[in-house]
Amino acid sequence: MASTASRGLVLRARSGATYRFDPGALCLELLTTGGPGVYRHYEVLHQPADLVAWAERSRLEPTPELEVSDAEVSEARRLRDALFGVVLVHLRGEPYPGKELDVINAVAARPALAPAVGVDGERAWAGVSSGTQLLATVARDAVELLTGPFAHRIRACAADNCQLVYVDTSRPGRRRWCSMEHCGNLHKVRAIRARQSSASAADAADSTPGLGDREDGRQRQRRQRDGGREDQV
Repeated sequence: MASTASRGLVLRARSGATYRFDPGALCLELLTTGGPGVYRHYEVLHQPADLVAWAERSRLEPTPELEVSDAEVSEARRLRDALFGVVLVHLRGEPYPGKELDVINAVAARPALAPAVGVDGERAWAGVSSGTQLLATVARDAVELLTGPFAHRIRACAADNCQLVYVDTSRPGRRRWCSMEHCGNLHKVRAIRARQSSASAADAADSTPGLGDREDGRQRQRRQRDGGREDQV
């Protein structure tokens, strides 16, 4: 997770609304581009320009100047799918799959993006970087995350219909949602509606005449009749 700065990704919900999602680590940002199995439906890495666009949206600061080949795009999907497999197993508390680990470790062993100091004194990357260097940086970030102090804080969004994964880097460590703008807000709305529905049902029950109400009505009728006879005496 070194050499990164928090930006957050802008994602689009099924409703069409956009929201900001910060997964907390560069490697977890790659998981938003698709994945194995059912996640293949969300695939966005089809050509070199797609991987370059992802890097521009990522938390890498500054955005590296990249030259990416078709083979490197295929390698990006392979790394992402391996990382997906390891993270999902991690969430279940099971041993890591060796095949997927081999992919991550092999990519991490390659030369990564080389940091440099620009003429303006600001951080830069040395020269034009390759897709292989970009992926090595992502893989090394995954190694740091899985072996570092926040490994136990890798979580999936608490919403039943959300598959986004993040690392909770907040001080209290109580993050539950991918984004308070999206799943967190939807949960709050559902909770408010449930409370309102319960209150309406309780009010309706209170206003429905029960046995006690009918008994009180009969007693009132008897008192009224008795009072009427007393007036006539």
